[in-house]
Parts: sequence; C-alpha cells; structure tokens
Amino acid sequence: MPGPLAGLKVVEMVGLGPAPFCAMLFADMGAEVIRLDRFPAASSSGPTHGGTRFDVTARGRRSLAIDLKKPGAAATVLDLIGGADAVIEGFRPSVMERLGLGPEVCMRRNPKLVYGRMTGWGQQGPLAGAAGHDINYIALSGALHAIGREDAPPVVPLNYLGDFGGGAMLLAFGILSALLHARGGGPGQVVGAAMTDGVALLSAMMYGMKAGGGWSNRRGANMLDGGAHFYGTYACADGLHVAIGAIEPQFYALLLKLCGIDDPDFASQMDASGWPLLKQKMAAVFSTRTRAQWCVLLENTDVCFAPVLDWDEAPQHAHNAARGTFVTLDGVVQPAPAPRFGSTPATTPTAPRAPGADSEAILRDWGIGADAIARLKQTGAI
Repeated sequence: MPGPLAGLKVVEMVGLGPAPFCAMLFADMGAEVIRLDRFPAASSSGPTHGGTRFDVTARGRRSLAIDLKKPGAAATVLDLIGGADAVIEGFRPSVMERLGLGPEVCMRRNPKLVYGRMTGWGQQGPLAGAAGHDINYIALSGALHAIGREDAPPVVPLNYLGDFGGGAMLLAFGILSALLHARGGGPGQVVGAAMTDGVALLSAMMYGMKAGGGWSNRRGANMLDGGAHFYGTYACADGLHVAIGAIEPQFYALLLKLCGIDDPDFASQMDASGWPLLKQKMAAVFSTRTRAQWCVLLENTDVCFAPVLDWDEAPQHAHNAARGTFVTLDGVVQPAPAPRFGSTPATTPTAPRAPGADSEAILRDWGIGADAIARLKQTGAI
C-alpha cells in the first residue's frame, strides 16, 4: 500500500545535508520525488567514500542528472517543475535565480507550486550570503552554548540540531502546511526555512525556562543538561554507559529503591545545590555493575532507564528489532521510515540510485517528448 503522500510530486534540486534529508522524508511517505543531480554525474549529498548505496538520505527516489548550463536544460527543468506540487532546494540565496529557476519564474509557470528553500542563515540578514555549517547555525541560536560540561567547551551534538531538526524537518512541516493551504484553494507560495530560525524554535522551552528563572547560562548546571544526578549518563563497571531520566518523584523513588540507595542526601531531589555531590555518589553506584547487569535490574521498569547503545548495537536491541525501527537496503543497515500510519503505512524504501541512473525514464514519465530528450542528449545536457 502506498504511503500517506502518494500522488504528491516533488522536484529536489540536489544539495547538501538538510535538503536531501527533507526530500527523503517525502519519499519515505510515498511522494514521487525526483532528484536533479549535477551532470556529469556526481553525488553531492552523500558520504565522501563508499559509493551510492551508502548515501542513505538519497533513498526512495529516481535520479535525473542534468547540466543546467547546457542549452535547453533549464527550460526542461522548468517544464518538470510545471508539473510538480513542490520544489526543494538548499542553495545559498540567489543561486536558483542565477540558474533561471527562482521562485518567481517557477510560480509563473505553476501558480500552485510550493517552493521550499533551505538555508543556514536565511534569505535575508547580515549573514545571508556567508558560508556556514550546522555548528555555526546552532551556535548563533544559543543552543550550542547550552550543551556540555561547565568546565569544558560546548559539545558538538553531531549535525542533528541544525541540519535535520531545525532544518530539514522544519522545511518539511512548512512545505506540507503550504500544500494544505494550496489544496484548500489558496495560491502556491515560497517556504523559507533557515536553520538559525529552526534551532531557535527548538529551544522554545529552554528560553521560557530561562525567562522564568528555571534555567541558567551555566552549562551542566541545569536539570536537562546533565547537571542533575537523576538525568544523565553514567559509566558502568565494564566501561559502557547507561542513561537515567528519573525526573518525576515516583520514578526517582523507584530508582533509589531498585539501586538500593538509602543515603538521606538523596531525599532532596530538586535541590540543585546538592546535585554535584549526588552525581558523584550516583556515579559510584553505577560503577559497581556492568551495563548488562543494570539492564537486567532496571530495563522495562519506570525508572526511565536505557543502555547507551552504539551504532552496531542499536539495530540489534530487542525493542528496535520488534518494532522494525531499522531496515537493511542493499546491505546497508539504516533507520526505517517514521512515523507510523495506521491506514496508509509507508513501504520499505528503495535503495539509493546512482546520479543520472533514471534520466531518460524520468523525462518520459514527466511528459518530456522524445525529440526534446534527443536534443538534450545531443547538447550534452544529460
């Protein structure tokens, strides 16, 4: 059965990081997404080694490799966009305009089009034209400062926050919102997702807590940043780690009971002045058993516990295996589509296609005539 976005047609201008991830989300849910790769063919979104099959965020869609500098190429892409519901692009401001495929041109051809733009700094602002990466955008939002220990530099949280959370997922939400508006009778529109804006939005709760006096600028001194003894990670006797999140009083009480802790110092759970000492005491407790032993004691209880698993262990965990959280495509273990739908479940995605593997088929399927395809081949555009 096709996914919930079956029938939706999306053109992806292949770029880096968040734009391919956003397009993957649409493809996972059943939308027909075509990737417009550079020609001569070159993967621009995946890893720098290993080959196409490891470019996980390219899964689920066919690829058309086209040289937009060749005669007729931009006009052909405009024809494709004319039959699409949405466009996803992740270039610096004005790049699409220079290619002759900016939103004004595309929306004259297709007034219902939703034109999704993914940037780091945004389309406007003093930094709009500057280069940057996830780490820079989360730094400007305030989020990076809050992650890590007080006595060390901020910790880099991979590229989850900017590229994927505040970037790709926010763009996907924006595009779907605009599509609902267009299908309800409204016009198409441009959706601009800036990672600086998105990560700031992800920090909404923290900004509220800061304003209300419940959060400080000190790293590692707050309840959710590792400052609390009941919310953090601990090393076990074998050097592996566990994660504890026993915030609620009843969960905290159960944690103390199951761990055999009767030290009266632990009674003042929310007294932040006592957290540093209690963290040391809690660390001593967890150092007495292996991670596997703690799993036997605490897993599947209400203490809010989990083992800290590595990339190889996570797909093998019984809970993830039972839910089908991971799938294997062309020998590559990767996360399955999410979330889950009761009536229109997403199908297992197809493995990534090599850039340009489907060029002629896409053009034919999207209404480009044989003569036009022949001219594109003759000029070296495809």
